[in-house]
Amino acid sequence: MGKKKYCLGCGVLLQNENITQEGYVTSLENDICQRCFRMKNYGEYQVVAKSNDEYIEILKNVGKTKDLVLHIVDILNIDRDIHAIREYLPNKMILVLNKKDALPKSIKEEKIIEYVKSLDIDYVDIIVISANKNYNIDLLMKKIKKYKTSNKVYVVGHTNTGKSSLINRLIKDYSESENELTISPLPSTTLNTVTIKLNQELTIVDTPGLVDRGNISNYIEHTAFKKYNHKKEMKPKTFQIKKGQCLVIDNICRIDYKEGDKNSFTLYIPNGLKVKKMNANRQTILQDLSKTTYEMKYREDLVINGLGWIKVVEKGIIDIYIDKNVETFTRKNLI
Repeated sequence: MGKKKYCLGCGVLLQNENITQEGYVTSLENDICQRCFRMKNYGEYQVVAKSNDEYIEILKNVGKTKDLVLHIVDILNIDRDIHAIREYLPNKMILVLNKKDALPKSIKEEKIIEYVKSLDIDYVDIIVISANKNYNIDLLMKKIKKYKTSNKVYVVGHTNTGKSSLINRLIKDYSESENELTISPLPSTTLNTVTIKLNQELTIVDTPGLVDRGNISNYIEHTAFKKYNHKKEMKPKTFQIKKGQCLVIDNICRIDYKEGDKNSFTLYIPNGLKVKKMNANRQTILQDLSKTTYEMKYREDLVINGLGWIKVVEKGIIDIYIDKNVETFTRKNLI
């Protein structure tokens, strides 16, 4: 029996015996599995359902090392349970807030960092980057060199936060390797740990993304993923809303303004999604979805996990209708 070989794109063990199983290749001479090959070359996305229990075991093993960890978070989707990863990782951690390129230029990154610091999580440093635009990558590398405890650094985070995009950027900027990790908008693209030796001083280990079950990306059609992606700078949409009016976002959710004075709602969501303001009393659209009522305090956001957030200025009571599996919550205004 030959030496085990793992996919350079997603990290899964390669095999040429069962085409329906993950890791299939036509020949064990190949370096990437059929799934990764078809994603890279044809844009064909194949979902692989993985249990978070498997991923958590990987995190626990990372926690047994004393190596530096980069915790990658989508700056547009800061998790309500951002603290949870500390349950498995006592390591030194740098918080890396990715996708700065999708934020409106008017938003100062210092405000985002200030918000995260208010959550009182134990990070040795916080940095805002854009893997796509190569923003602050040199500064991140300086921080890695400053805090690393060995030549090995782990990369962790939820799915779709841009972990693989960041690692591909590091490979391009700091390595002579031509290998790339597989990138797609679907959850669970990376299926196992992938080790990349950038140079003599630094080896990056990518870990599978934890699947956030409350994220809307788990409950939309694959053909609609492009609409949900922030490929360009986000253009916020502001509406002046009176009691009895509602906002309908595509065919995804509906927000009714039930009680309160005239209010300002600013939507920070993907540009490809259409928003309509309607008379709530005359419309039944989307009311068959699960309803949650929120009593919004002064200057709070309504967050829709994986979609974005709505900045509400004044106090008021709102109903949101959305898929029962999608997590929504309120927080102090992020910006």
